[in-house]
Amino acid sequence: MQNGNEIATFAGGCFWCTEAVFLELKGVESVTSGYIGGKSINPTYKEICTGETGHAEAIQIVFNPEIISFGELLELFFATHDPTTLNRQGADIGTQYRSEIFYHDDNQMDIAKKYIQLLNIDKTFGEGKVIVTRISPIETFYPAENYHQNYYNQNKSQGYCSYVITPKIEKLKTFYKSKLKTN
Repeated sequence: MQNGNEIATFAGGCFWCTEAVFLELKGVESVTSGYIGGKSINPTYKEICTGETGHAEAIQIVFNPEIISFGELLELFFATHDPTTLNRQGADIGTQYRSEIFYHDDNQMDIAKKYIQLLNIDKTFGEGKVIVTRISPIETFYPAENYHQNYYNQNKSQGYCSYVITPKIEKLKTFYKSKLKTN
């Protein structure tokens, strides 16, 4: 916790996608793209793309819990990626694209477990689809190279951004307008 803010760490596929979504939310102070959950120290993008380091592309969110709760962040996390596909998000395939929540305290762990249980009971993602999102204790988070930070906002016309990220942002604006910094 810093200055009353808390930290959440999520891996939900490509970090350009998850970062773009969470940067839009009221109460989110900052989002850093990076790598977590692997065996090497200070991995690079080139190294993690091989899938051999064990790291996931992830984001670390600094948020004000008086404006947005960890539970609300989880809601958006699950609404903006497919947590039922193992080591895959769309065309992005490999362990670096896995779905994982890295909890910072027991409260975050409990909330995440209960939330996943509720989504599975409600069959939120469809009959026979089970959430494969891992819940793990926080490990060392390595910020990604500078060119990955705020990637979408700096590269909106790039093909991947246009076809993959923009639809996620449009969904956010449609279904979660009240949670956005500008609405």
